[in-house]
Amino acid sequence: MPAASTGYQPVNLAQKFSLFSEQWSQKIIAEMNDYQFKLARLQGEFIWHTHADTDETFIVIEGELRIEFRDGAVTLKAGEMYVVPKGREHKPVAEQEVKLLLVEPGGTPNTGDQGGERTTPGDVWI
Repeated sequence: MPAASTGYQPVNLAQKFSLFSEQWSQKIIAEMNDYQFKLARLQGEFIWHTHADTDETFIVIEGELRIEFRDGAVTLKAGEMYVVPKGREHKPVAEQEVKLLLVEPGGTPNTGDQGGERTTPGDVWI
């Protein structure tokens, strides 16, 4: 059977990134069990926040991201990932635009325990 007739299609990250330009606004591209895969474009500083009930995985697709902690920081380059443990206060910082893939449970607010105006509306699919 030809591949075109099966309905199986990969998710093309570059194509998905081309569909939006806003910063710090997460877009869901896939789900696996209770987890969502979200794309985001980041530039500048985010807010200090924690996720009390879940770890959060950051995978840098393009650019360089620094995740600050109260006692240090980790810098991620394209092709690198880091898992922020649940309950760990952190603040992402991107000097230049970063294209990022986040993996976390569905319904996890991007601002964690802080809420506020920078909270992305939930379940925005592209």
